[in-house]
Amino acid sequence: GEEVNAGRIGLTIVIAGMVGSLVCGIWLDRTKTYKQTTLVVYIMTLVGMIVYAATLKQGKLWVVFITAGSLGFFMTGYLPLGFEFAAELTYPESEGTSSGLLNCSAQVFGIIFTICQGKIIDKFNTLAGNIFLCVFLLVGSIMTGLIKSDLRRQNANRLAKEEAEKRMLEQDYGATAQISSQPKTPPSQT
Repeated sequence: GEEVNAGRIGLTIVIAGMVGSLVCGIWLDRTKTYKQTTLVVYIMTLVGMIVYAATLKQGKLWVVFITAGSLGFFMTGYLPLGFEFAAELTYPESEGTSSGLLNCSAQVFGIIFTICQGKIIDKFNTLAGNIFLCVFLLVGSIMTGLIKSDLRRQNANRLAKEEAEKRMLEQDYGATAQISSQPKTPPSQT
């Protein structure tokens, strides 16, 4: 009998997710800790899902709003992290290709998980459906932890910057370049 609040909970997840995406994106830009940040946010999504599943049946609506908000913050905040980490790992492939493949696979898995969770909820209960999602979040966390942090794009950018700085140091554009390029007269002729 809480259809209106179910919509509000969904809105809370979306708004918290927008904030999470912004905060996580800014954090990643400043720290460049791709794997660590991605792993922490993934694990926090798992924790948020566990807490959400555990508090859903307690009958305290404000608790559900808080846990749903924290779940949305981390779950949606993971999206820009995942896209950026994938771009790092798949460089020199186009960012559009890796992002497109990730987005496509997310939609496919979303459809599969929605159908499976619906069947689990119909056969058992909501808690069982949420446990199903928690299991896959745990698997995803483990898989993320096993990914080798090979930041190819960052390394390529660093090498290009170092090469550009090296070329700048080798070229002399100042007055000393004009002086040193003039022919030197031997001391005997002066």
